[in-house]
Amino acid sequence: MPAFTCVACGTQFEASDQPPAGCPICEDYRQPVRREGQAWTSVEELRSEHTNEVREVEPGLIGIGTSPRFAIGQRALLIQNDRGNVLWDCVSLLDAPTAARIKDLGGVRHIAISHPHYYSSMVDWAREFGATIHLAAADREWVMRPDPSISFWSGSLEPVPGVKIIQTGGHFEGAAVLNWNGALLTGDIIYVLPGRDPRVSFMRSYPMLLPLPERLLDGLVRAIEGLEYDRIYGAWWDSVVARNAKDVVRKSAELYRRWLVGTGAADD
Repeated sequence: MPAFTCVACGTQFEASDQPPAGCPICEDYRQPVRREGQAWTSVEELRSEHTNEVREVEPGLIGIGTSPRFAIGQRALLIQNDRGNVLWDCVSLLDAPTAARIKDLGGVRHIAISHPHYYSSMVDWAREFGATIHLAAADREWVMRPDPSISFWSGSLEPVPGVKIIQTGGHFEGAAVLNWNGALLTGDIIYVLPGRDPRVSFMRSYPMLLPLPERLLDGLVRAIEGLEYDRIYGAWWDSVVARNAKDVVRKSAELYRRWLVGTGAADD
């Protein structure tokens, strides 16, 4: 039986004879159901139409992205560590060339995911590499394919020395970021904006344009204020703040708050 995958968000469901009646992740108020309606695919179909690009982002950090773009289009990040590699976020496609390349890089011992929109085919990845999946307990309800490889946590987690995961809330109750080697890996919990001058933003829902309330923004900022980082890697290849990232987050949060509470000015 296939493990059906949602075409819109890339989430994989438990194996079944027929596709699920719907995708709760897309039916949630943060995501839209496609105008064309719900559609499903499988890993086998993905393998016939897509490939993964695996490339170094910086020493010790490897990006994995699917081409052509599928679903939300995020790329995963593999952190190389002597005590076991950590996969941050996930993609829906896992094929033989990708698995072979990742094994050459040391495999995957731990999988940690920023929020449910990137759960994708995490169970396939965990089974392929014998990895443990670490998910925020607050987002347990969004797991569409339960598996013994999944372990739930709250607050903060250090799966291997030098890799710390912090629950920030915001986009989801269990939303998280990862701190490693002076970098902050954020998915789209902290969203890297386009443009010459680096900025980030914060939303409850990006496609539905729902802002993050002030109390959730404050909680997110407090959760990361003690971290040391100067770079941010967001959810896509070009979502990067290459320097002074902590200052960028501070200034961006201040700007966001001013406009949220109605004290922004035209010269912002």
